[in-house]
Amino acid sequence: MDIVYHVFSMFALISLHVFLYGCNLFMWKSTRINNNFIFDFSSSTALTHRDAFLMSASIMCTVIAALVINLFLRNAGATYTDALPGALLVLSTGVLFCPFNIFYRSTRYCFMRVMRNIIFSPFYKVLMADFFMADQLTSQIPLLRHMEFAACYFMAGTFRNHAYETCTSSPQYTHLAYVISFLPYYWRAMQCLRRYLEEGHDINQLANAGKYVSAMVAAAVRFKYAATPTPLWMWMVVISSSGATIYQLYWDFVMDWGFLNPKSKNLWLRDQLILKKKSIYYVSMLTKEIPIPMFSGTNTLKTQMLNLALRLAWAQSVMKLHLGRVESRLLDFSLASLEIIRRGHWNFYRLENEHLNNAGKFRAVKTVPLPFRELEND
Repeated sequence: MDIVYHVFSMFALISLHVFLYGCNLFMWKSTRINNNFIFDFSSSTALTHRDAFLMSASIMCTVIAALVINLFLRNAGATYTDALPGALLVLSTGVLFCPFNIFYRSTRYCFMRVMRNIIFSPFYKVLMADFFMADQLTSQIPLLRHMEFAACYFMAGTFRNHAYETCTSSPQYTHLAYVISFLPYYWRAMQCLRRYLEEGHDINQLANAGKYVSAMVAAAVRFKYAATPTPLWMWMVVISSSGATIYQLYWDFVMDWGFLNPKSKNLWLRDQLILKKKSIYYVSMLTKEIPIPMFSGTNTLKTQMLNLALRLAWAQSVMKLHLGRVESRLLDFSLASLEIIRRGHWNFYRLENEHLNNAGKFRAVKTVPLPFRELEND
């Protein structure tokens, strides 16, 4: 059942991330944030929120159907039941690389192009879509770990004898897990260094790279503590992770969102705000509140998640919780899901700040000055 957990968790996390991206698209459109201009996407082929919701629902329905079939096969005593998760991986890979103009080909090719730019950082010019996607990957490290296990399980042929320990206890697997946990932060740091060189040695880019380096240091110390659980390394985890958390919180609020400006006419926010209620911004800084207007009009769905609590998720690594196998996996999946929710919330304010900066430099407009509302064909 190990491979079932890893593969289905992987697709569940992807579905959740796509759903939250759909929420972002809906909010950006509702507040007239020109996300296609910022990402340099073509308006004729860019995803809409309906497309994102459809993709998310399709992924989740496929996963649930595969899970139910897998359970029926196991109860029937069928052999090679692990072939179903493998078939799901093959199907998704085939859809991603499908050359025909179906299943959002322009979006799939754009995704692969952006991923190529990220993987080969800093050898490609860094665009907004590139470092925005790289930031998403820093919240998807559990997904990358699931992919690592699935690749090991099927490529090493351990699915024939269900030797799960081959892909969990071997030193090579442990070292590879260490590298995978570093990669998203490494890619993002390399992008910052590339931008530092291209943008006239902007010191802010070096400071941004330092944020990701601090995350790598904190991750390295946690890995060392997992291998050598001594009091010294426990305090090293607390110090390094606390420092990285403070660094990341400051950068989120001040640099990415433009908040905590003491000279702003909106106390401790920024001068220009898109959302009408300033209280939403204050609450968001503490609770990561995502305002999602419902289609009925005035109601608001508010998904609250403590930002600080999510940034302090690393603390569970030093708490020595005595959990069973199922409880441990449930905790890991819950923390991974909460991190994706935090990232989805971060996305809205990040692009809002970028949009207002563009408007201030006359590269975009804050609102569309039309005397009528935009209508869509359902």
